[in-house]
Amino acid sequence: MRKQLYFWIGALVLGALLGILGIAWLDKLMTFVATVYTRLFQLLAVPTIVLAVITTLASFGSQGQTRRIFIRTVIYTLLTTFSAAAVGLLLYIIIAPGNLPMAGDAAAATTETVAAQLQTNAAPVSYYDHILSVIPNNVIRPFLEGNVLSLLLLAVAIGIGISRLPQSERKDVLVRGIQGLQELLFLLIRCLIWTLPLGIVAFSAQLSAQMSAGIVLDSLGKYVAVIIGGNIIQFFVVLPLFLLSRGINPLKALASMSPAVLMALFTKSSAATLPVTMESAEERMGVSPQVSRFVLPICTTVNMNGCAAFILVTSLFVMQNSGMELSWTTMLLWLFIAVFSAIGNAGVPMGCYFLTLSLMSGIGCEVGIMGIILPIFIVIDMIETAENVWSDSCVCAMTDRDMKRKQ
Repeated sequence: MRKQLYFWIGALVLGALLGILGIAWLDKLMTFVATVYTRLFQLLAVPTIVLAVITTLASFGSQGQTRRIFIRTVIYTLLTTFSAAAVGLLLYIIIAPGNLPMAGDAAAATTETVAAQLQTNAAPVSYYDHILSVIPNNVIRPFLEGNVLSLLLLAVAIGIGISRLPQSERKDVLVRGIQGLQELLFLLIRCLIWTLPLGIVAFSAQLSAQMSAGIVLDSLGKYVAVIIGGNIIQFFVVLPLFLLSRGINPLKALASMSPAVLMALFTKSSAATLPVTMESAEERMGVSPQVSRFVLPICTTVNMNGCAAFILVTSLFVMQNSGMELSWTTMLLWLFIAVFSAIGNAGVPMGCYFLTLSLMSGIGCEVGIMGIILPIFIVIDMIETAENVWSDSCVCAMTDRDMKRKQ
């Protein structure tokens, strides 16, 4: 993983140097490569969300654990995830990142297209119409239109439906088939990530060649300050306060879970870190295996503190740069969308990035901005994954404490 990180940093530096050269044909080539990667991200984003939500909810019905453990896991997950997103929203309002300049001809053309669409659809849309548009009238249309909210609604319905089916051979075949599709999708994502240095070179070259450095650094600097600042506050302040409220020493808990947190930092995958997280929780923190082996696999998918904050802050940043007005109603609505979208997000590298890209594409925003964020996301992903695993550990510890008090 360290070798991969060096490759990504090298690609970032190389792209910046190529952009500084100002060679016309090279700039066009970098724009082409960046566009290809953006389209590939969009291709994989939607099925990633749908399959992750279905498999997570489908597994609930097959778990033989107590109802009390599950209820506490859900409550603590929602509380910590909402708090992470709320901290991100508060910092976004306080720091107020500015807008980026145009990212060249390709971005300008896309922005003009979006502006034309916004002008065409300038008639006000009522909340009734908005809610009605989320409810699909057939299975295919949400996929064709990229309507992420409709797809989430379908995925939740299918996942819960599968979990309620009586145990049978047909149900096992159905679940294994969906899990097989998810594994195939993860394989494609890993292949894309393996070639990602090429995409980072292209995006970095675009950033270096086509933008005013002062404005970009000011805007992106504030955006990064919101993301990383929110993660630090959630990691070192909010989550320890949750632990203290349940009578748990946060310093001892963090020391016990440090192997898992450090592994998450470098692997950028809470799913890959799960075995270490479970071993640390049981052997070092003293959590009951009955609790850890139920809570942690669920939390790996549904308890995404860093992801919820990233989705919210990045969505607001992209919408703002696409010319959309960020009213209080809009920001609060996206607070809930970010939290519930993060639930079911795949615990794999760049899972939050794919999810956010899909959401922005679904509402017609300038997704090219996501390419500008991509080089920075390398570091953001490391920090957020460490926060996610630490949050999983906190939910597990609090649930275990509650269960031991009930005995």
